[in-house]
Amino acid sequence: MVTKAVAEVMAASRMMNVRYAIRDLAVAAEEVAREGHEILYLNIGDPCKFDFHTPPHMIEAVLKAMVDGHNGYAESLGIKPAIEAIRHQAERDGFRDIQSIFIGYGSGEVIDSCLTALLNPGDNVLTPSPEYPLYGAILAKLDCPVNAYDLDEDKGWEPDVDEIASKINSRTRAILLITPNNPTGAVYSRHTLERILELARRHNLVVFADEIYDKLIFDPDARHVSVATLATDIPVVTFNGLSKAYLVPGWRIGWAIATGPHELLHPYMGAVHRLLRARLCAPHPFQYAVKPALEGPQDHLEQMLRKLRRRAEITMQWAKRTPHVKLVAPKGAFYAHPTLHIPEDDLTFVTELLKQKHVLVVHGSGFGEKPGTRHIRIVFLPPEHVLSEAYEAMTDFIQQRY
Repeated sequence: MVTKAVAEVMAASRMMNVRYAIRDLAVAAEEVAREGHEILYLNIGDPCKFDFHTPPHMIEAVLKAMVDGHNGYAESLGIKPAIEAIRHQAERDGFRDIQSIFIGYGSGEVIDSCLTALLNPGDNVLTPSPEYPLYGAILAKLDCPVNAYDLDEDKGWEPDVDEIASKINSRTRAILLITPNNPTGAVYSRHTLERILELARRHNLVVFADEIYDKLIFDPDARHVSVATLATDIPVVTFNGLSKAYLVPGWRIGWAIATGPHELLHPYMGAVHRLLRARLCAPHPFQYAVKPALEGPQDHLEQMLRKLRRRAEITMQWAKRTPHVKLVAPKGAFYAHPTLHIPEDDLTFVTELLKQKHVLVVHGSGFGEKPGTRHIRIVFLPPEHVLSEAYEAMTDFIQQRY
């Protein structure tokens, strides 16, 4: 009997461009942990891993939904009480001409659905550099090239609007804005947003606004402005969810709000809705937490902001006293993105820091950065004593190595 050689199953070539630096590094950390070392994790933006706790009234709402039998399929766009609560809050915040609201399996799914429904292979979206890596991964999956624009570190990590203008071409379909920003902690000014909206208006572009950290502004001089509140003549899709501000990242409840002229959005939203119907629904009982989250007690937010403000201050103090480090003060979210003035690449830096000092941060090149620059992203969610221990180890590492 002649047996035929079994051919290796090859992955699609576009998958070579799919990276997720935040979790890819966790594999290296697991190896260090297996050697018996305790890791100080400053890499993943999950508040529930630290001293932040889900509001009890949200847990009670989900439990009641389960007991009441809401464990089957839900409506594809989301349950009515959740959709209404999202709409009411958006309108209170100044959103107008809301054409669609839909709930997904975390904000990641609604982002994926919105990009998939808009883009043909070869189209592009203007994405920030540094960026949140999810966007690059989705674009790679769709065979769409990255069209990156720089965030200006010398101007508080605000978008470089002139560069955005220079990058628009015949295949550009949208501009992505992330504010408050991951990974830099920047909060964009109203003036910058208005300039970007004018570009979108001039070139008939959709604006994607990732505002998942909109309630986490700890700088008293900063103010979050929702992009959708600044224009009604431009299609804007705003992404948000429960994960960060309401401390339930594992519940995977995110949403999108599409605003703008009906005649411009109708065919596009129809395509998004078809995708959502095809995947059936977001997790059903957890959607019952949306209304109590948005309309119920907000006490946890005040406590959370107080902690974040103090931990941002500790992070700034560390940067100021540590050689070879420069940090633009973060204003929102819970990230810091310092520059490293070192002779080697930042991936080598974070890898050796992990091996020698057992502190895990993420290399800036995993988010995108200007050639010749080096950064790290720090998550300052851990308690103060953990941050202090990690920062002392990082300072020792930098002084010893450089």
